[in-house]
Amino acid sequence: MPADSGRALAIPLSGWADAQLAGFITMTGMRPPPGLTGAGLLVERAVLGRFVVPGLVSAGGGCRLIPARDGWIALNLARPEDRTLLPALFCDGDLDADDDDAIASRCAMHDAARLLERGREMGLAIASVDERPVSPPLDVVVRGLPASPGRSRPPLVIDLSALWAGPLATHLLSLAGARVVKVESRTRPDAMRDGDPALFALLNQEKASVAVDLRDPADRAALIALIERADIVMEAARPRALLQAGIDADAIMGRVPGLVWTTITGHGVRGQAGDWVGFGDDCAIASGLGAAMLSTCGRPAFVGDAIADPLTGIAAAAATWAQWTSGKGARLMLSMSATARAALDTERERTGDALDASLRQWAAAAGQPLVGTARSPAGPLAPFGHDTADWLRAPC
Repeated sequence: MPADSGRALAIPLSGWADAQLAGFITMTGMRPPPGLTGAGLLVERAVLGRFVVPGLVSAGGGCRLIPARDGWIALNLARPEDRTLLPALFCDGDLDADDDDAIASRCAMHDAARLLERGREMGLAIASVDERPVSPPLDVVVRGLPASPGRSRPPLVIDLSALWAGPLATHLLSLAGARVVKVESRTRPDAMRDGDPALFALLNQEKASVAVDLRDPADRAALIALIERADIVMEAARPRALLQAGIDADAIMGRVPGLVWTTITGHGVRGQAGDWVGFGDDCAIASGLGAAMLSTCGRPAFVGDAIADPLTGIAAAAATWAQWTSGKGARLMLSMSATARAALDTERERTGDALDASLRQWAAAAGQPLVGTARSPAGPLAPFGHDTADWLRAPC
């Protein structure tokens, strides 16, 4: 898709994304397709969705920055069930959970730290402008087996992830030559299929499509057998949720030489953070980007469009490929909030005052169309479940 008329606004942290993608391209030796840049990956969904530069409401509209009694919180209500939890969050059974003004008035009556604690206990995607990530960007939590001698084929990647960061990572792995099998639930397909169909087609082109029902013992056994033939697994479930679905990643790693299992989480797996829900917009606020906007511009704001997602997708692709080429199996855990924080710290160290200037420019453009360029798919998108029989019943 060509850029809209007008001058594109550089998203803060674009320099970090460009540098990370350049390193991935060099490491893999891939020939990048036209238009593939780190900065472009940050803006593609916004261009496809015709979003505007966000302020207190995220570009996609699902997350809001709301003043609490002593600070600001980011409350992400992207899932249908999220609003049903709000009366309990604010201890107000009379709250109209569909009234955003009523939500804001209740929020102003509570301390940010207490809302953050209670919201995360309830499973809401919530963040505070004043917090810092509690996990590192990348944790190696399990050391696996060495790869079998003589491995020479391109890696086989089983993509169990959904939405943005994980599918972007496996899209980049595919561009580097990997074979990717996207696995979705028969009953709950990737929400991006309907929510952002253009981005879904872009990130999942050229991937085989497998549909399973993990409640079915035969399907679950067939999926585990497929995973045991793989070189790389990419997923974005909290560890507890994966085990509850009947998949023990650590046990599988103990059986498969050289397997690299990459998990993308909102906030890492250290302590209680392993149970926190997080999406790209609220994780970006948890990283300190909202605080940087507040400090520089006098008011917090969302930077980019769910920016922690594409930043982490690029980082996950690079970390996974590096681990696979090392010939040593490992389980990698990436934190979206900590990855965005690392990008912020690196850009501040690299550019100094230029980062603050870009933040001020971003704040001044709030409400204007987010101009940029989005790529078009160069390959086909497999119909949902099209390749299930081939991959679950046939040898690799």
